[in-house]
Amino acid sequence: MAPANRNDCLLLDETLDAAVVVPQRRITTHLCLDGGYNSKKVRASLLRRHIVEHIRNRRREIEAKRRFRAKPRRWKVERTHSWMNRYRRLLIRWEKGADSFLAMIHLACASICFGRLRLYE
Repeated sequence: MAPANRNDCLLLDETLDAAVVVPQRRITTHLCLDGGYNSKKVRASLLRRHIVEHIRNRRREIEAKRRFRAKPRRWKVERTHSWMNRYRRLLIRWEKGADSFLAMIHLACASICFGRLRLYE
C-alpha cells in the first residue's frame, strides 16, 4: 500500500515483487498496462523480469474497440474496483492504519467472492 499521490509506475517493482503468482520458466508472462506506464524505466524493469509488456494509450484502445468491437483489456479491473467502491468504509478510508485497511480490503474481497459463488448454486 502506498499514498494516493505517488505515480503508479513508481510502484510497479513493489507490486511485482509482492505478486502471489510465480511465473513458470517455459511460459512467457504478459502484462497489459495503460499509457501511464510508458517509460524506459518500466520497460527495463519488465525486461529484467522476462515479462512481455503490452502498453496501449487510450486513443489506440478506442480505435481498436471501434474496429474490432472488442472490450478493452482492463475492464475486469475496473469492474472489480466498482464492486469495491460499494463498501463505503473502503471508499472513504476511515481506518488510519495500513493493517486495518488491508484487513477491510480482504474482508470486502471475501464478501464479493462469497456473493459470486452463491449465484452458481
